[in-house]
Amino acid sequence: MTARNDTVGTVRAVRLAGPGREFLIDDEPVDLHLDGGVIVDIAPTGALRPRGQVLDADGLWAVPGLWDNHVHTVQWALAAERVPLHDTTSAAEAALRMGEAPTLPDGRRVGTGFRDALWPDRPSLELLDATTGAAPTYLINADVHSVWLNTAALAREGFRADDGVLREEDAFEISRRLNAVDPAHSDEAVLRAGEAAAARGVTGLVDFDMAWNAAAWPRRIRAGFASHRVEFAFYPTDLDRAVTEGLRSGEPHEEPDTPAEARGLIRVGSLKIITDGSLGTRTAACSHAYPDDPGNYGVLTVPGDELVALLTTATGAGITAAVHAIGDRAVTSALDAFMVTGATGSLEHAQLVRHADLARFARLGVIASVQPQHAVDDRDFVEHHWAGQTSLGYPLSSLFAAGAEVRFGSDAPVAPLDPWQALSAAVWRTDDERESWHPEERLTVDQALSASVRSTLRPGEIADIALTSADPRTADAAALRAMPVAATLLAGRVTHVG
Repeated sequence: MTARNDTVGTVRAVRLAGPGREFLIDDEPVDLHLDGGVIVDIAPTGALRPRGQVLDADGLWAVPGLWDNHVHTVQWALAAERVPLHDTTSAAEAALRMGEAPTLPDGRRVGTGFRDALWPDRPSLELLDATTGAAPTYLINADVHSVWLNTAALAREGFRADDGVLREEDAFEISRRLNAVDPAHSDEAVLRAGEAAAARGVTGLVDFDMAWNAAAWPRRIRAGFASHRVEFAFYPTDLDRAVTEGLRSGEPHEEPDTPAEARGLIRVGSLKIITDGSLGTRTAACSHAYPDDPGNYGVLTVPGDELVALLTTATGAGITAAVHAIGDRAVTSALDAFMVTGATGSLEHAQLVRHADLARFARLGVIASVQPQHAVDDRDFVEHHWAGQTSLGYPLSSLFAAGAEVRFGSDAPVAPLDPWQALSAAVWRTDDERESWHPEERLTVDQALSASVRSTLRPGEIADIALTSADPRTADAAALRAMPVAATLLAGRVTHVG
């Protein structure tokens, strides 16, 4: 019986369903032969002598290990300890739930995941104070671009807000403080969350936590983390430090005493720059104003010349860029900066894109790092708040058609860290009983899988593999979303077995 942390030499009788399948002549089961964490041969089942530990797939389907290319790791890990607000339908309901919630050991109440864009009432200081009293109380918007606090919380943090709502950089500062728990506590939460991710076939993620991740990840490795690969980002406040310490994107980042099973798992990622707001907070920088607020075109939080300066510094130091741009004005500004500086990297979110900008992704070599679940989560917001926009909302098929490299993520905890949700949202463009939202932007399963992996099932490729109990190519929307993962291999080592 194969167990967690076993190193596998042969995956027996498996059907290939992801990239690499196209090189086989049929769908009959094959054996994957592994050596040193790499696929070295693929042969008809039983044709070659098994090598090493055998994982008997017995007709399961295999896809390359899945990646989530946009995660806020600590906030995602700590979300399990916070009051869920995703299903609240009004400010009054959210305030009442927080008033009934237990306090954390430090005396605070923290809720997360509310979406107020279509609430019939608005958050207010008076409303939240009436239900929460003297206990400092924080409600984090699902998009993390705003936080609703009561008077006690505002006083504790040293902020003022007439309606109790802090937005953009002030909201990020509150999130940073709430996430700054004891490292042993957050590391344990990350360890549990990493195991949960492996159970969904995840073999890698990109960490956009708002902290100095260069110190955090080696510490987590020492604490026993070995569930998946990580590329960690850092923010402009730490750019000089990253340059001084010689961090270069793509390079391994580990200590000499790193355990064997964790070697090579942690790599330096990109400089993360947030250049505008979000749709949910009505701060994404757009060409047309938001309804009922004719002066509100969103906020471009990093002007073009400042963005160019940041990308120039990063590029000169061998650091790629991950530029958050949601509204079409922000997307254009980000692509302009990539063009001027010759920087490489990704544009994160790209939720509203001018038609003329689609081809620029491929032309400039900028990765479109998108979160398909956001399209189905936000469809009602878009129909209201972006009804007057003339740019393309939540493009997927259009990006593929323009030749862009597309990568999928969740933006966890904004959406659950589950690549199968992203796959289903991309292929079906719905997660309820409604018809597909803008079905012209649907992808094929093969396209969606290509955006969810970093390798293929071919000899010479790393043996990051997810085994599923059903064929992803024939699954409907619900089945794809709930895809059972029987086992996950990371360079041939079992990180999950069902």
